[in-house]
Amino acid sequence: MREELLKAIREALNGDPFARLLGIEVQEVGEGYGRASMRVRADLLNSQGFAHGGAIFSLADMAFAAASNSHNKVAVALSVNVNYRRPIGEGTELLAEAFEESLGRSTALYRILVKTKEGELVASCQGLAFRMDRDFLGERPASGDGPN
Repeated sequence: MREELLKAIREALNGDPFARLLGIEVQEVGEGYGRASMRVRADLLNSQGFAHGGAIFSLADMAFAAASNSHNKVAVALSVNVNYRRPIGEGTELLAEAFEESLGRSTALYRILVKTKEGELVASCQGLAFRMDRDFLGERPASGDGPN
């Protein structure tokens, strides 16, 4: 039953319109864990020809979303700190993994690493999530009823 729930969460996250726009795929959701991938395309480069920091952040954020929502409670980011470690170019396959470090009733802390397919560190992040009292796979609120 738990595996079915985690699969449904992964499928729901893969329906995220912004992630689809960037070509991000959530590959795995485990309890307190998330993994997502993205290939750096030409339209994801900055003016210097490197992967845009916003694209790298978005990949990390999807892994964070997978890990933090894996308990089937809606979790939203309160803060994310990103340290970029190396520039990367077009065609690079990136993998982001999020690991739960601390889970509380209303907040949870995650470590997120973004690496190349070869294992080179691209970014290291820490995310703090607010856990709402609502099931992730439950009914969605009407527009404007969510957190600000």
